[in-house]
Amino acid sequence: MTESEKPLVLMVLYAGDEHARQEPRLLGCVENELGIRSFIESRGYRLITTDSKAPEPESTFDKYLPEAEIVITTPFYPAYLDASRVEAAKKLKLCITAGVGSDNYDLDALNKRKIPVLEVTGSNVGSVAEHAVMTMLILLRNYNEGHYQATSGGWDIAAVAKDEFDIEDKVIASVGAGRIGQRIFERLIAFNPKKLLYYDYQPLHESVVDKLNAASKLFNGVDNIIERVDNLDDLFAQADVVTLNCPLYEKSKGMVNSELISRMKRGSYLVNTARGALTVPDDVAAAVEDGHIAYGGDVWPEEPAPIKMPWRYMHNPYGPAYGNAMTIHTSGTSLDDQARYSYGVKQILTQYFDKTYDYRPQDIIIIDGEYATKSYGQRK
Repeated sequence: MTESEKPLVLMVLYAGDEHARQEPRLLGCVENELGIRSFIESRGYRLITTDSKAPEPESTFDKYLPEAEIVITTPFYPAYLDASRVEAAKKLKLCITAGVGSDNYDLDALNKRKIPVLEVTGSNVGSVAEHAVMTMLILLRNYNEGHYQATSGGWDIAAVAKDEFDIEDKVIASVGAGRIGQRIFERLIAFNPKKLLYYDYQPLHESVVDKLNAASKLFNGVDNIIERVDNLDDLFAQADVVTLNCPLYEKSKGMVNSELISRMKRGSYLVNTARGALTVPDDVAAAVEDGHIAYGGDVWPEEPAPIKMPWRYMHNPYGPAYGNAMTIHTSGTSLDDQARYSYGVKQILTQYFDKTYDYRPQDIIIIDGEYATKSYGQRK
């Protein structure tokens, strides 16, 4: 069999450039290819890795998609496999997300062809939870203004202090209480919040609630810290900080709009490390510009985000923290994360190559033309 006749694994990753040369543990980039090239080639496959993914015929992704048996992409630099691309991928048999989040795939189109989609569930939970808590601290403590003063030669303490608050005694609410939402709550206990609220389609397991309440009682003397709220309007109205930790699906797209934001207390905070498209971006920007909320997170409706995307330059002239604590999508791609999702992708590929198909149930998004028992399918 010639090289061109071997089945193809097509992988889309971001460019690492000089950073990849400096740090070999930067596995999620084109240059280092998740560290799995030799493994893939040892199984009789060829690998093409690219950062050229624009939805145009001349992109490398589109050029090789008709030949690809396996597509691998990440949430941080996603290749959007829409219905037309699924149609073009005549040989496609498996899609893998190196990380967590598969909304870049048209799951209905893939289901029609019974093409499985898997991800490395759990690989990012601790890192994303840390990033969410960090973003809360940056916003509440008015870090951006303080840092600006420190690096620009200023020393205007009042400019920082007038919009500086503690997490202690605040009401923190999470939309979604899955793996990441729970870990955010675990980390917040140490800050002695007044209340932890959550909205989810199912209640937290009793053991999780008991664990959170026991930790709060032990460290802060506060019992019954956790409470489920059945209505999003009520959740947003009660909270000082709302953090989004739910999947993007048809009904959740754009759910955080001007009407829901209007329920929030003036001067409150919205943190989003889930998916940018959970919001109406212009509504968020308008609320920040008006000074109604501050907004932070690292996910965008389109990634990479366009230069003129309003979240890049939205600015609250009244504070807090100029209303903007956005970063590019890095919350779940620390070097520790990259090691985890690289390992997870290799495990999925091993089961596929060996034809055992003994995938971890929690990694399966769709398989055999059906949604797995996960929120993607349950909430469609």
